[in-house]
Amino acid sequence: MAQLSYDTVRPDLPEALADLRELALDLRWSWSHVADELWRYIDQDLWWRTRNPWLILQTISVSRLRKLASDAEFTQLLQTMRREQLSAQEAPGWIQPVSADQPLPKIAYFSMEFGISEALPVYSGGLGVLAGDHLKSSGESGLDLTGVGLLYQQGYFRQGLDAQGEQLAFYPYNDPTQLPIKPARDTDGEWLEVDVQFPGRKVSLRLWEAQIGRIKLYLLDSNSPLNTPADRGITSELYGGGSEMRLQQELVLGIGGYCALDTLGIIPDVCHLNEGHAAFVILERVRHYMEHHGCSFDTALTATRAGNLFTTHTPVDAGFDRFAPVLLCQYLESLASWLKLDCDQLMKLGQYGHNGRDEPFNMALLATRGSAAVNAVSSLHQTVSQRLFQPLYPRWPQAEVPVGHITNGVHVPTWDSSHADQLWTRTCGKERWREPRDDLEQIIQQTPDADLWEMRCRNRQQLIQWLRRRMVCQSSLGYLPDNQPQHLDQVLDPNALTLGFARRFATYKRPNLLLHDRERLARLLTTSDRPVQLVIAGKAHPQDEKGKQMIQQWIQFICDYQLQLRVIFVIDYDLTVAKNLIQGVDLWINTPRRPWEASGTSGMKVLVNGGLNLSELDGWWAEAYRPDLGWKLGDGQEHDCDPQHDIDEAIELYELLEQQVIPEFYERDEHGIPSAWVNKMRKSMARLTPTYSTNRMVQAYYQNYYVKLAQDYAQRHLDDARLARDINRWQQRIETHWPAIHLGNLEATEQESRQQFAVQVYLDDLDASEIQVQLYAEASGEHQMACLVMQKSEALAGAINGYRYLLTIAAERSMSDYTVRVVPYHPEAKIPLENNHILWQK
Repeated sequence: MAQLSYDTVRPDLPEALADLRELALDLRWSWSHVADELWRYIDQDLWWRTRNPWLILQTISVSRLRKLASDAEFTQLLQTMRREQLSAQEAPGWIQPVSADQPLPKIAYFSMEFGISEALPVYSGGLGVLAGDHLKSSGESGLDLTGVGLLYQQGYFRQGLDAQGEQLAFYPYNDPTQLPIKPARDTDGEWLEVDVQFPGRKVSLRLWEAQIGRIKLYLLDSNSPLNTPADRGITSELYGGGSEMRLQQELVLGIGGYCALDTLGIIPDVCHLNEGHAAFVILERVRHYMEHHGCSFDTALTATRAGNLFTTHTPVDAGFDRFAPVLLCQYLESLASWLKLDCDQLMKLGQYGHNGRDEPFNMALLATRGSAAVNAVSSLHQTVSQRLFQPLYPRWPQAEVPVGHITNGVHVPTWDSSHADQLWTRTCGKERWREPRDDLEQIIQQTPDADLWEMRCRNRQQLIQWLRRRMVCQSSLGYLPDNQPQHLDQVLDPNALTLGFARRFATYKRPNLLLHDRERLARLLTTSDRPVQLVIAGKAHPQDEKGKQMIQQWIQFICDYQLQLRVIFVIDYDLTVAKNLIQGVDLWINTPRRPWEASGTSGMKVLVNGGLNLSELDGWWAEAYRPDLGWKLGDGQEHDCDPQHDIDEAIELYELLEQQVIPEFYERDEHGIPSAWVNKMRKSMARLTPTYSTNRMVQAYYQNYYVKLAQDYAQRHLDDARLARDINRWQQRIETHWPAIHLGNLEATEQESRQQFAVQVYLDDLDASEIQVQLYAEASGEHQMACLVMQKSEALAGAINGYRYLLTIAAERSMSDYTVRVVPYHPEAKIPLENNHILWQK
């Protein structure tokens, strides 16, 4: 196949500008304000329209390049940017190995989408943006992490609106030669490809490489001329097509993605699955292990499971991907043969087992059964996820369902405005987000009101300037051509309170809560002495008719009340729109139906820019909210889809705006500064910005999961997987003998503030070291959950393998709170994730 050489792009590039190639292909420019200056200097209009340095480099004229080569100001800016890039590549990371003889673990991060930059449109929303921010902070931290995803020919749809406000969907082609990526090549310069076996054929996948600072992201592309037209279309569209295309894409991501790492010579210690889409990584990793170690499927799964982490972002069971068994067996026939499994055995990895052979295959169940750890993305989402996964652990208390949590964060340098960056740099230093710091809160708390308010006002003014220019472009996308403002310089007021919300238009997000009382909202927006304005953006899925209707309702509202100067609906919500909105709005509003927002990160992005939050107590805000940091909506309880509760919260939202938010914004001191508002800004910036950053998040993944998983994986495959084989033998003994275990009499006595419990336990042929007898009490009132290990005492007279178990504790709660139970035990096994048996005393 002919090679596409990126080293010879723009052979007419003057020698003085040679560094532009390296800079254009390092997506570090997506979070560098110096880079903004550089590429804006080259061509301001192209930069504004595309935010794509690689495209600019290929488009700019020879005469312009020659002029730039002799421009001292530009060459100095270029040298500054190149020095900054090299310094960032060479600087030590702030994450250090746990010991001198133990290197940082190798992490492979698999995700269906990555939101790195608008110039690389392989994302749709929050999941992808989170993945992109994870990669950026991982690189700055020094983690040894590699990203794996798909290169979509069209990506997610681009939005337009017709004259009636009905959403239109466009699918422009992503020309890979115009994207800031390059073919991944082997040592001989050949373009790397991997094959994935599909029914009756192999699908060839090309590998592309994106550079994100110190991190590489590899993207798989089925649009190879070696494939049939149908197979070339597998990676045509993000979340497009039907169930079969989704299955094909997830097979490409999981199986093709792991094969790609193998081809690149990357052997990960930990595979991090960002959502269940990537769960087929588990099976391919097992297959490779079996091939290299000559062991059984069970041994290989037990060994490799120790190095897999599954992050779930789904708050409702319907959100998990499911596939018909017939379809899955058809596509996995070859892999099942490699794994020495039949179809029924393979299906059980993704089924609850309650509904027979026809039960759909659930990717989240495969991800859970194939991982040694599962985490949710906020504290509240942990509770929700434990409820969702409870059926996997029958009779286990919900609080012990093995799902932890690490609350999401955002990569702060990506989302700060130039004005915010200047303020933070002046007060906290240039390296504040590239090193561990625990003094940021104290420093920002000392920042004068005037400095904070000036930054906030400049951010708002910059947003309005951008919106006015954006309105010119929106005419090409439709949007009420007969009702456009005649004078764009009158659109929005640079000094007015600016509210913003942008999200996917889906019913559970309730984007139309503000429209409950249209007259009241219109009055709020048209008050002359305390002006309020609103900026909105968002897409509805092309098949979501209710979501599209909600967009139309907003457009109709703007038209009916002649609010074109006060309310702007920004068409085609993407990273460019998101950055401008979150940098410029004074207040970010979020109205999901609790608890359906797993985490949410849009409200985190306003923090660094001095924006405040008014949000439902859901996701991250449920744990971040304090009265001195912003405003809460709702009572913190679940109300499902109760229409009356939606009405009550809509009224509460109006009251909050009218009685608290607007007055606080407009109550000014003698210098024109709203002191109470700025005080909230200061505290929100100081307390929340570092806490809800991906620096904190990545550090938590490293400390809580990556190190331990890598160590456990190494232990399980030492000495020909001796530990994995031992765990499997233990598992088999538990399965054989568990039905015969039973509990006898329980004796409970209390004396002198001490309580003693004694119980008779009959173990069949299990060794006492293979189980634990526990005294358990649920959390109640002021008491936390208690789980205490009872000690084996004397053998029971006349019994075979029967023992008395004892425990004496302080009398801190009623004896009736306690129950005895037996659970499997192995010092190196994950209970109940790897064995969910449990026996309670009746």
